[in-house]
Parts: sequence; C-alpha cells; structure tokens
Amino acid sequence: MHGLVIRNTGYSYTVKSDAGDIFDCKVKGNFRIRGIRTTNPVAIGDKVTFIPQEVEGDIEQARQGLITELDDRKNYIIRKSTNLSKQSHIIAANVDMCFLIVTIKQPETPLQFIDRFLASAEAYRVPVVLLFNKIDLIDAEWEEYLDAVINLYETVGYQCRKISATTGAGIEALRSELSGKITLLSGNSGVGKSTLINALYPHLNLRTSEISDAYETGKHTTTFSEMYEVDNGGYIIDTPGIKGFGTFDMKKEEVGHYFKEIFRYSADCRFSNCTHTHEPHCAVREAVESHDIAESRYNSYLSMLEDEKEDKYRAAY
Repeated sequence: MHGLVIRNTGYSYTVKSDAGDIFDCKVKGNFRIRGIRTTNPVAIGDKVTFIPQEVEGDIEQARQGLITELDDRKNYIIRKSTNLSKQSHIIAANVDMCFLIVTIKQPETPLQFIDRFLASAEAYRVPVVLLFNKIDLIDAEWEEYLDAVINLYETVGYQCRKISATTGAGIEALRSELSGKITLLSGNSGVGKSTLINALYPHLNLRTSEISDAYETGKHTTTFSEMYEVDNGGYIIDTPGIKGFGTFDMKKEEVGHYFKEIFRYSADCRFSNCTHTHEPHCAVREAVESHDIAESRYNSYLSMLEDEKEDKYRAAY
C-alpha cells in the first residue's frame, strides 16, 4: 500500500493511505541502514510504501503497518541533529511552502536563526514566508525595530506579514493561502505556532502554554510533528519549537549561494571562488561596507562558514 506520513512520534509513524485509511506504522529494520544518515529516516510529509500488518483478534491493533519504501522527496527542511551519533534531522518533507514564525519580543527571535533557516530552505528549494507574530505586544519603542527588520527581509526578497494569533490580526488572509497546499509552520519555542493554528482552525484545539516570565523563552508545547488536514486537501504541519538551527551538509563555497543578496553581488567579485572574507576586489564586502548588504546577514553568512567545525552550535539546542 501507499500513503502519506502525517504524524511522527519519534518511534512510530501514522500513515494515511491513498484510500484515506489510517495505519500506525514502524520502519522495517534494515531500512535504517541504507546510508540514510539522519535521526529520522522517515519524516513527516514523506510518501511511503508500507505493508499492512494484521494483529489477529485485536481490533484496536488491526491497522498497523511496516514501512518498506520511501518515495523520492521533492524538497525538505533539514538541520544538524542534537544526537551526536547521527548527522541530521529532517523537520518535514514535500512541502509547498513554509511559514517561519518569528517574534520581536516575548521571546525575541535572533536574526541569525532566521538567516540560517532561510539559507537551509533556499538550499532545499522550500519557499518561505516570514510571519511576524505577536504584533499586539509591540509598543512604539519596538515598532520602529519591527519595521526595520521587515524592511531588511523584504529588500532581500522574502514576503513578510504582520500578524497576531491572539487578536486575529492578519489571520484571515493566511487561511486562503493554506488551502490546497502542504504548509510547514516552524520557529523558535514560544513564538506561537500552536496558537496560530488554533486561530486559523479553532476545531483543532491544540494545547498551548505560557512564556517563561524569568527568561522570556518558550516552553515546548508540541512534542512531536503532526499534519492537520485543512481546506481543499491541504495540510498544515505543526512541529516542536526549535532552539537553534545548525546547518547541515553545506560546502563553504556554496553557502553564499543561499543568501539571495550575497549571491547577486558575488557575480561582480574578481574571483569566481571568492569566499567574501579576505579576497581583494570582493563585491560582497564592498556591498556590506556601503550598506547594500545588511551587516547582520553578512555576519550570519560568516558564522555558517564555520559550521564544518565539529560540534559547533551543539550547545544551542
């Protein structure tokens, strides 16, 4: 049988068959050793082939299965794993778009986190829209900074939206975009992913939690990834909050390709293999000096050049 992985608890996978039936599946033993160097050889959003496993005399356990094959992925979002025995963790596969939810305060999303996520999405061909949530908490003191950050990313080439999952501001416009598409929601812990899903689809009634007052950081409400069916056959993917985003499997000479503005300016560098760190007549560094490339973006680029060093950013998770 063939189906779609709609839930991943870390040790089992819920698969919706092409006929619409639900199966609780495991991964076939030797499936894990086929050179798939990830903590999760099967990810939410994967399309798989599985063998139904009947449990005689137990109605509750009747719809089980064994995943035997994985379809080719059209794209995926991947990050460096916290599990030192593996290399990476796939957040979701086969998505039409991603909403990266960020907040300016309570908690504040680091710009470097945003840049790392966007670069990984560029590398694996996942379109991203930035949702600036909790605008109801923004006072005059912070509004100027919010607008500056939005201007930064819009200038680079990313769509940005101001929303409030609490008050409903900007929510209705998002609902039509989700129709008929598979959309990943991602972001730091506490930015309001589950609250946003509840605002969009109240009947799902997802569990939410408060922000830690002491540290203004989010608590992990979602503990596993799950897809929820929405309008016209679309799905929305809720994932656990991410504290850090270590990039995976990027060669140094490729990193600049995944920063849109750095890639554009690099065409004017003297050397085709310019790393934009020390070479003479580097158009990228000149653009940084003239403020045509944001210094924050350039610093994020430099930090990613260091990711090949073993265990860098492990402590961030």
